[in-house]
Amino acid sequence: MAGNGESAMEVEEPEPQPKSAAPMEKGKAVVVPAGLPLHKDTPWVEKYRPQSLADVAAHRDIVDTIDRLTSENKLPHLLLYGPPGTGKTSTILAVARKIYGSQYQNMILELNASDDRGIDVVRQQIQDFASTQSFSFSSKSSVKLVLLDEADAMTKDAQFALRRVIEKYTKSTRFALICNHVNKIIPALQSRCTRFRFAPLNAAHITERVQFIIKAEGIDVTDSGLAAIVRLSNGDMRKALNILQSTHMASPRITEDAVYLCTGNPMPKDIEQICFWLLNEAFAASFRRISELKTKKGLALIDIVREVTVFIFKIKMPSDVRVQLINDLADIEYRLSFGCNDKLQLGSLISSFTHARSAMVAAAK
Repeated sequence: MAGNGESAMEVEEPEPQPKSAAPMEKGKAVVVPAGLPLHKDTPWVEKYRPQSLADVAAHRDIVDTIDRLTSENKLPHLLLYGPPGTGKTSTILAVARKIYGSQYQNMILELNASDDRGIDVVRQQIQDFASTQSFSFSSKSSVKLVLLDEADAMTKDAQFALRRVIEKYTKSTRFALICNHVNKIIPALQSRCTRFRFAPLNAAHITERVQFIIKAEGIDVTDSGLAAIVRLSNGDMRKALNILQSTHMASPRITEDAVYLCTGNPMPKDIEQICFWLLNEAFAASFRRISELKTKKGLALIDIVREVTVFIFKIKMPSDVRVQLINDLADIEYRLSFGCNDKLQLGSLISSFTHARSAMVAAAK
């Protein structure tokens, strides 16, 4: 790592050391970030945010590696990347609490790079903080921490300026960059950080954490309602807790129907019906029926396409036909994400299934 001198805390980039999965004992305390009062309407995402590394729901190999580096006073610059709601910010905040204790507020600079993304922020706020002498009463570390959330939103000029700041203040400051898309971080910054990828959480971790909150809040949730929350979260813990809280506010009992009604996602039985129309009805009939269902239930076509993509794995068809259909659906979803006309994309959806149906008939002969 380039810089003005070697630091006792500088390390070569380590490989995360996998460890045997310990029993998950998360949610040991109901806590709120400093300064946030505990009200009944506090967002559960914050109310139940892990306050220590032991409370982080998953990614134990990453958490244990960072914990070990922290304990050995060898914490490097960090680059944590992966999808939203996978524990990136919670992990680094828990690290900061472990290192600084009661001096936590004085020893870290936390910025959201999507708001403060220009070069002036690097030259002013970040450089001023990094250059200021720290007076920590903590026996663990006098090295400060700069936390840049959503770092992939920073401009290229800001990232190049940040690279120089990192080099200059390595002895006194550690930098933690958090982002969803690591490819948007310039190589010069990536090479100066130890990278850890946070994958989407598996269903078991989300289920356990949600069950803990259900018990803590005294909520009436059916098994099918819990399964729907976990399924719709797609590995995003933040999304799971938001769905749980919003559904609880809308319905005294959280059932599968209540979850789908609250989120506006198409229900499994609706997707099954849509797939039946796509595989059996003529183009005009399919278009009319799906359009009527969309209007009646207020469904978004992009949500229908995503759910249909999952459902087709339950349909028996030749593997090459399934692969082609999945690719077609991915193209439709991509176009919808950029605001393409719904009616045109619905026509594309029906056409894709028409071709798949013809291919299935030809393969059966």
